[in-house]
Amino acid sequence: MKRTFHYAWIIVFVTFLTFLAVQGVRLSFGAFVEPWETEFSMDRGTISLISTLSFIIYGLSQPLIGRMVDKLGARVILSFSTLLVGVSIFFTSFVTQPWQLFFLYGILVSLGVGGASNVAATVVVTSWFNEKRGLAFGIMEAGFGAGQMLLVPGSLLLIQWLDWKMTVIILGIFLMFIVFPIVFLFLRNHPKEKGLVPIGGESIEEEIVEEKTLNTTFSIWHVFLKREFWFLILPFAICGFTTTGLMDTHLIPFSHDHGFSTSVTSAAVSLLAGFNIIGILISGIVADRWSSRKILFFLYGIRALSICILLYSHNSILLLIFAVLFGLVDFATVAPTQLLATQYFKEYSIGFILGWLFLSHQIGSALGAYLPGLFYSETSSYNVSFYLSIIILVGAAILNLLLPEPLKVAKKEKVNTEEQLQS
Repeated sequence: MKRTFHYAWIIVFVTFLTFLAVQGVRLSFGAFVEPWETEFSMDRGTISLISTLSFIIYGLSQPLIGRMVDKLGARVILSFSTLLVGVSIFFTSFVTQPWQLFFLYGILVSLGVGGASNVAATVVVTSWFNEKRGLAFGIMEAGFGAGQMLLVPGSLLLIQWLDWKMTVIILGIFLMFIVFPIVFLFLRNHPKEKGLVPIGGESIEEEIVEEKTLNTTFSIWHVFLKREFWFLILPFAICGFTTTGLMDTHLIPFSHDHGFSTSVTSAAVSLLAGFNIIGILISGIVADRWSSRKILFFLYGIRALSICILLYSHNSILLLIFAVLFGLVDFATVAPTQLLATQYFKEYSIGFILGWLFLSHQIGSALGAYLPGLFYSETSSYNVSFYLSIIILVGAAILNLLLPEPLKVAKKEKVNTEEQLQS
């Protein structure tokens, strides 16, 4: 029989593009640190505080976004969040006082980024895929790496060629007039809206889960008593600390402090982003075939090793080696973590669970953005932050290894459900 192209892959492309644009703008924060220091006479610690506020707002929005996705659908949340980021980043070009920057970037941009995040995208991809879900998650997450590869060095070059104000105008126009219309016109919440079934067919289990969820309003709070919840939450917070917090905020300033030119720094960021995409796709594919908890153990261990290399990056070769190694494991942790969450907690509201999961990530990101800036202001070095990161990454690897395999959890839940039905 002739195979036809499934619309689910359009959904994956749209979420990929959303992440490329919205998250790429967020990941470009480090490119604006030095221009904002000069423009508004702020020190590194104060600039880091903007990033910290951004992560806090982003994180606190995640459980609420999860609930809103359950009620309004991912299409509305993703599209209008993209528009909010575009409008807000555009108006930062008119900022004249630091407090305005805190409000526009720290609050409004962050609310939009929080909406156009993994929570909404994971829910919609889960609805369209009952098979090849790990691959779909990997492609979706590759949008982060693509945004990092294109928009971060692109922002650096635009700032160098033009200035930071013209750069945010260009980014705002891109989001408002290109990305937003595409997301709004092509994204669909569920295959039924197109008269289709998910890849892999309908799942009888999902109908049972949906009925069970509707009849157990407060049972969702039982997840806070589960070991699986905390052993996913804590490592994911450490993930946020060491990636979007530490590296995405401070890698560019670190590179400049060590005398690397803009071209070398851009090359390192581009290399990191390129291998980030490779790592994300590989982890998504492998997660469909191998133990996600073991994948996460290796990813966090390799990330700790890469930061050890960065500590001694006194020449451009070592910086580029770090970029390759860190890139391979940067966002590669997200797809296995999401897959484990959907497997452990499939009888609950996925939007709610993912909201809490990414809240932990953003709390870690907020600390990863602020504490290194604070330590730098006190010591004029990032060494303390790097040593701390290595230690907690080892802890994250161990916690993930201690997680149970999802198949065993599923069998246990099935037995419990049958016992409840019999009683």
